[in-house]
Amino acid sequence: MTEAFIVAARRTPIGTAGRGLAGVSAATLGAAVVAAVATELGSQPAEVILGNCMGPGGDIARVASLTAGLPAAVPAITVDRQCASGLAAIELAARLVSAGSGPIVAGGVESASTAPWRSWPPQDGRPPERYERAPFAPLPDDIDMGLAADLLALERGVTRERQDAYAAESHARAALAAARGEFDDEIVQVGGILADERPKPGLTPQLLARFPAAFREGGTVTVGNSCGVNDGAAAVGIVRAVRGTAVGRPGLRVLGAASAGVNPGRPGLGLVPAVELALAEAGLGIDDLDVVEVNEAFAGQVLACCDALGLDPGRVCPGGGALALGHPWGASGAVLVVRLFTQLVRQDRGRYGLAAIAAGGGQGTAVVVEACR
Repeated sequence: MTEAFIVAARRTPIGTAGRGLAGVSAATLGAAVVAAVATELGSQPAEVILGNCMGPGGDIARVASLTAGLPAAVPAITVDRQCASGLAAIELAARLVSAGSGPIVAGGVESASTAPWRSWPPQDGRPPERYERAPFAPLPDDIDMGLAADLLALERGVTRERQDAYAAESHARAALAAARGEFDDEIVQVGGILADERPKPGLTPQLLARFPAAFREGGTVTVGNSCGVNDGAAAVGIVRAVRGTAVGRPGLRVLGAASAGVNPGRPGLGLVPAVELALAEAGLGIDDLDVVEVNEAFAGQVLACCDALGLDPGRVCPGGGALALGHPWGASGAVLVVRLFTQLVRQDRGRYGLAAIAAGGGQGTAVVVEACR
């Protein structure tokens, strides 16, 4: 039998919507990481799989692949599992490689800055009605992520103080990691931008306490303890090897991967059963993990998931997470795996790692990896 190995991992800087990467299309962002990873693979990929959820439609992975200069003979497919799209692309790629496929470039891309305006067709003589997103679920469960995160925090007893402290720590960790150059080897320059735009090193719980509730009266979720709206892309290169043999280069062996569904009214919990399934496939427990990367869409949501999993929040995102770095929706799950690659392979910080993310509509995806040097 064969196994999937991640042997290359790169991402763009993560830009704040409307700022440094505002003029860079989703296809161009995707092309930057596809080209970088394909070069590091050292052989032509058999396929490109990219996640995306708010782009121009069509097969953006194909456009990015061609823009990257890959031969027309290399097929590409775009997947949409909302915020989990990038990690779902990697999960699918790992399954295909394990089943015998040639090398695959997989990841995700999102450009909130260039996302098209969308409208329902006109009815009864009225003008087209613009909408910001497609439905997550049928009514009454089609609930916005921010409100869902606030209600989840309320139900799980996650206080405002915990959320603000966690968010401040994420920014502090990201700023420190950037100052140490810990992101340098994973970032591909694009649009003249070399560094993430969002981290704020001086943010404190006291400053965050001043922000009002953002999604409901008396709520605890604010713009300060929530992620931003961002642009970016990330991708990894996956190859196969016979089980029990080395691939001849450092990388991450995919030990387990899973996607799962939960109540669409509480989508932030979607990563919990996905993590449990992926760990079971890997034959590991939470305490076996050396590096944990969980997408930080909302501090309250991350803390609720940590509580449910018995995971110490202090172990999550050692170099800062999406609260600080940003959340380029369709790319964020792939960013998590790039961060694992940097910490476990480039920086030799341990053996086992986990990437996990929740998605609108009540889904989650998780991948468990082992560093092989």
